[in-house]
Amino acid sequence: MSEKITSTIRVRMSAKDAHYGGNLVDGAHMVHLFGDVATELLIKLDGDEGLFCAYDNVEFLAPTYAGDYIEAYGEITKIGNTSRKMYFEARKVIATRPDVSASAADFLEEPIIVAKATGTCVTPKECKRK
Repeated sequence: MSEKITSTIRVRMSAKDAHYGGNLVDGAHMVHLFGDVATELLIKLDGDEGLFCAYDNVEFLAPTYAGDYIEAYGEITKIGNTSRKMYFEARKVIATRPDVSASAADFLEEPIIVAKATGTCVTPKECKRK
């Protein structure tokens, strides 16, 4: 692979994303973001949304709360005949500060990796347009 194929999306976790007490967002939401990133990666490479087959590994490393901004990043690490291996990271780039006030937040100079994963997607041969 000559040029690295990457995708990054940034979203704010809302109150509706909070699943647990204390406005904690469930880790499954990060996996959902990884799926969106994978779709964009496949469109960039193949011109098709493809299919997510499996996660090889998923790690949840730090909590995410309603109001935090998450940057979901992914890259294609290996291209097979129809399979595409991918690496993902979800990074907290803005953190809420309810200890200061209801609307306080900090832009983080060093993002916090809240989740990472690896997985495999497939684009069927008949769907590849590139």
